[in-house]
Order: sequence, then structure tokens, then C-alpha cells
Amino acid sequence: MQKTGGDVQMKLRDEETKPLLYKQMVVKVLELIRSRKLRPHDPVPSEGELAKLYGVSRMTAKLALDILVKQDVVYRLARRGTFLSAGYVEGAEEPALPRMTLQAEQPAKRKIAMVFPNMDDYTARIIASAEQEARKLNCQLLIRISLDKEDESECLQELYEDRVDGVILYPRGRMACSEKVLELNRLRYPLVIIDRIFREVQIDCVYHDHYQGAYNLVEYLISRGHREIGYISMSFDGVTSREDRYKGYLQALRDHKLTANEGYAELHCSEDYMNRLSEVNPQLEAFIGRNPSLTAVVCADDYLATSCLYTALSMNVPVPDQLSVIGFSDIQLSSLLPIPLTTARQTTEQIGQAAINLLFKRMDKSREGAVTIKVKTSIIERSSVKTIG
Repeated sequence: MQKTGGDVQMKLRDEETKPLLYKQMVVKVLELIRSRKLRPHDPVPSEGELAKLYGVSRMTAKLALDILVKQDVVYRLARRGTFLSAGYVEGAEEPALPRMTLQAEQPAKRKIAMVFPNMDDYTARIIASAEQEARKLNCQLLIRISLDKEDESECLQELYEDRVDGVILYPRGRMACSEKVLELNRLRYPLVIIDRIFREVQIDCVYHDHYQGAYNLVEYLISRGHREIGYISMSFDGVTSREDRYKGYLQALRDHKLTANEGYAELHCSEDYMNRLSEVNPQLEAFIGRNPSLTAVVCADDYLATSCLYTALSMNVPVPDQLSVIGFSDIQLSSLLPIPLTTARQTTEQIGQAAINLLFKRMDKSREGAVTIKVKTSIIERSSVKTIG
């Protein structure tokens, strides 16, 4: 079906005597198309060019082009520009053609993005819940996977320049907040951090209560009769979730009058194990070997717990009869191991929903100070923990 400039203008003029500014811009763009005698697939001025030409804001020009895109008068190509659609024929008269219904009162869909360091079962569940919530709010969700710390900053800059309305960032492990995040925060650009806290800056964040989650795991082990409880973690490297879990472990021991034995903590486990989870981990082999009195160990995440479980079994240390192993996150792998893993479940649905709603509030220019939302964890009991006594 062919689109005509006359149809679009007639509908706009029928709607109200004094159209909104972006409606007026639709008329002006159609007049420009006629005056320049543009043909299908010819370039149409960009929103920046239209803003300068008619003395309006880029957002007003963008809304006008959004309307024309919806009506198939123009189309866009990423990084190339806006072009006249093949279906547009100036001056064509088709009496049977119904008037086009412009969605003028409905703003164009907002674009929001999520930047992640990787894609696994855990992050995929966060994305799925966020996407459902974004649909309810009439937002389009874009996903970017950063390659490294530098690429993460480049992704943020590119999304900002592309006028994406807001970003949810799952940051890579850093000793401190990146300069790009600090810059966007100073510009009051809508940005929500998930599953991480940057203590040196006031910024919106949604994260699991890692401290309380680890505290509850230790308390659970104590209730099952364990008193010699170890802890295994990757290096903290400024990752607050790792720090908070270890602090929760220590506080639970103190609150139950148990000694936090330094030898019971392995806090610098190399992440090489991630590529061979079912093989012997030399660091964990040494740790288990020098701590034969341990009856249970809390691991900073389920991947580390999986490596610990396989290492113990290879050393003929039965799990859970001699050593109970507990993880954190409840990834899909946890329930599929030879000895299914007891762990702390992170409610990804709440993380995704809360992050989208907080970002949406910021996009609506909320003046509220930086918000921190903590999501509770729950203990999932499986076969890797034994009751003592």
C-alpha cells in the first residue's frame, strides 16, 4: 500500500487546530520531502539537521521521524541514516485508502540497554525477567556483552551517543568504579548497577544481599551440627559481592561463639578452574589436605563449590560424609552434579524487575537520591550437606 504526504498531513490537521510541536515537525518534514523532490531511498535529513534547520530540539525532531517511520514514510539504517520509503509516492490519490492513524499521543518506545560481562545461566535469567518487565513499560531492551574493561566503557559511551534512554550495567570485576561510569553519573544519565556496589560513588544499584546470604549459610551449617567450617573464595579484587560474602561468614561464626581460624579460609583461589570444573584443583587439593579437621566448607559461588566437590572426591574425601560443601547462586549446574549442591539461591527475577523499574523512574527525571535495593537470598537444600551428631 502506498503512503502519501497528503494523507499524513490531513490526519494531523484534523486532530487539533494547534498541533503539538513534534506534530508540526511531521508536516514540515513532509513539506521538505516535496520541496527537495526526494525519491524512494533518497536520504532524509537527520534529527540533528532538522533540529538546526527548524530551531527545535533533537528530541522533537526524533519524535517526528519516529512517527514517519511507524507510518512507513521513511526508514532508518543503523549508522547510515534515514531514507525515504519505497512505498511513499507524493501526490498519489487513492480515495479507497483509509486515513492513516498516527500514534501521536503515544510516545515512541523508549530504548534501554543492559551491558553484561558474560552470558551464563544466571545472567540469562536476569535478562529474561528484565525483558518481560521492559515490555510492560513499553520499552525496547538492547543487550550488549562487553569483551573486557575497556570495551565495557566503550559500550557505555556508544549507548550514550546513540541516545539510548538508560542503561543497566553488570560491571566487570574492578578495584574501583570506572571513569566512564563516574562520568555518566555526573551527567545524571539514567544508569543502574546490578549485583555490585561501588562504595566510592552514590549511584543507583540493585544487588543480592550477599552478606546476609553467606551469614544464613553458615548459620544453617551450625544448625546441622558443624563447628569446623571453612571458606573458599576467588581474590576479592574490589568485587564487593565477594567481600560481603566473606564478611557474612566471619560474622556468623562470631555471633555463634566460634573461632574464625585463618587457616580455614582460602581467599585467593585462581579462576583457572572455570575451564575444567570436574578436574582436580591443585589449590583446593592443598587446602583440603592441610585442613583434615574441616567438616564443612562454604564456597563463594557454585562454580567454585563444584570444583571443590570434584577435588574432594578425587582425594577420597567423601562428600558429604566427611566434608559438606555448600555454594552460592544456585546455577543450573548445581542440581545436576553427582552430589547435588546445597546453595543460596539468588532470585534473578527480582533483580531484573527491580533494575528496570528503578531505571524507568530515573528516565522520568526522579529527583530522589541514589537508591540501593537489596534482594534476599534463600537456602536450597540438596545432598551435599550432612547433619552431624
